[in-house]
Amino acid sequence: MTDTRPPLPPFTEETARQKVLAAEAAWNTRDPVRVAAAYTVDSVWRNRDEFLTGREEIEAFLTRKWARELEYALRKDLWAFAGDRIAVRFQYECNDVDGNWWRSYGNELWEFDEHGLMRRREASINDVRIDASERRILGPRLEGDREGIPLR
Repeated sequence: MTDTRPPLPPFTEETARQKVLAAEAAWNTRDPVRVAAAYTVDSVWRNRDEFLTGREEIEAFLTRKWARELEYALRKDLWAFAGDRIAVRFQYECNDVDGNWWRSYGNELWEFDEHGLMRRREASINDVRIDASERRILGPRLEGDREGIPLR
């Protein structure tokens, strides 16, 4: 039996936005098993310069990621959508084991299967070191907050 993750494609602006906010909420849990469950068992990823295939590799990647990206907090914003695809821009902030703060800027391209599971994810990400006083993403999005994310 295949898991179903509504909303399902083809996406409307409303359902694409729901998908983006659901992904943001899941990633902010920093739970690799929960996050990986939203992808097909054979999902294909490119994350920066790393290429992954399948939920097991995704879980292992996310486990490593959140072991080094401490106090991780993410914001995603719908950029475009069509049929079974969604484009997202995002920013997240975290600190490292030395206490340095970082803001990461990125774009993702998503493709979904008919069950609403993501079968492909391509992410391009750049990191900028910031001072703790420059932080603006202080935790998961508050209920009702639908604000986009500023460029700077």
